[in-house]
Amino acid sequence: MSDPQQPPGPPQPPQPPRQLAVKLDESIAQGTYANFAMVTHGEAEFILDFLFIQPGRDEARVNARVILSPLQAKRLLAALGDNVNHFEQRFGVIPLQAKGTPSPDGTMH
Repeated sequence: MSDPQQPPGPPQPPQPPRQLAVKLDESIAQGTYANFAMVTHGEAEFILDFLFIQPGRDEARVNARVILSPLQAKRLLAALGDNVNHFEQRFGVIPLQAKGTPSPDGTMH
């Protein structure tokens, strides 16, 4: 225990950022394809549901669900925006509705 009567020691130098070792399981490494996403939120979290909509089908199944804290959702928004900007600088503007992709109502454009 520290003695409340003693003055604090000298300030500690800033710690270097930690390196995070990320492990990717084989079952996740292949990923899953989604051509539609739904975002909902409550006070404590954002929920991202990723779906694959097949043309001519009346239903779509959620392939993946990611639940984020509001802080992580905002960080994801910034990271996606930054990456989309870099992509468009390199490859050109991404149209909001690409040819051959279904819109939410299932029609093809």
